[in-house]
Amino acid sequence: MSRFSSLKQLRAACLDLPAPDQSAADAAAAREAQLTKPPGSLGRLEELTAWLAAWQGHNPPGLDKCEILIFAGNHGVAAQGISAYPPEVTVQMVANFAAGGAAINQLARVNGASLRVTPLDLDRPTADFTEAPAMSDDEFLDAVGTGYDQVPDGADLIILGEMGISNTTAAAALSGALFGGGARFISTGTGVGKDGFGRKRAVIQQALLCHSDVLGDPLRAAAAVGGRELAAMMGACLAARHKRVPVLIDGMVSSSAVAPLKALRADALDHARVGHKSADAGHELLLRELGMTPLLDLGMRLGEGTGASVALLILRAALACHTGMATFEEAQVSGKAAS
Repeated sequence: MSRFSSLKQLRAACLDLPAPDQSAADAAAAREAQLTKPPGSLGRLEELTAWLAAWQGHNPPGLDKCEILIFAGNHGVAAQGISAYPPEVTVQMVANFAAGGAAINQLARVNGASLRVTPLDLDRPTADFTEAPAMSDDEFLDAVGTGYDQVPDGADLIILGEMGISNTTAAAALSGALFGGGARFISTGTGVGKDGFGRKRAVIQQALLCHSDVLGDPLRAAAAVGGRELAAMMGACLAARHKRVPVLIDGMVSSSAVAPLKALRADALDHARVGHKSADAGHELLLRELGMTPLLDLGMRLGEGTGASVALLILRAALACHTGMATFEEAQVSGKAAS
């Protein structure tokens, strides 16, 4: 039985969200002010420790239990010839994850993070959303619930990643559905040529026209032009908020997946940070709509949670400075003179 029995119940869960622990954030900021450095000299590293503390509810925060959650799904719209790779690659890459041969396996290892991969009905692709909704209400709710249930109690942080041939088309369509502008969020994805790029643009425009009657509703839009792995990432991000677990979002696909939460409630992604800006042009446009600044810009566009996993190393650096540096008093260093 699905965790969410109706869109109404899911919508209520998306709107009923806990606040951060401001006292923990204040404690983190107070310690930063005492460390042997000029105020603010570590830039965003200082903000990141306060953010972690606020959502974990204690200072110092920890990064001992980090979970990388990858969701895999197949898309009926792939039949439109919009990807450089066939849909069976999704299944093959899931096997590669299990064998430890993918980029994300190496990044999980170097981070000391747990990696879990959840395939979602790979033998049953979503419907071609140029002709019908990608998912029925029940299918969408099942996928959201699956993602929700993957977030464990007691995690220090989760990273959201995905695998799914043609999911950059779904991501661009969903972004256009939520924020307007037609196919302006289109990306190169797996590297389609000029003809493939044109087909992709036409597919997105056709999908948005086909489902124009639901584009004002973020949840119905996500069911109409999204995918199971996108819905699962949204569910995982929602569960993390309810459990007060910080989240690192990956690139274009995972950013679009959680965007319906932002469309429903302006502060819904306050517990999340975007790990990196994808090389796909559509991601930069989407980040502007989300009002989020990525931690890294390395020209990556692989997905799988890889960019966010590299960004986890930045969080570890921030935490190491926050917990390991001496205060002025401990180091017997004179503080800033009063002006």
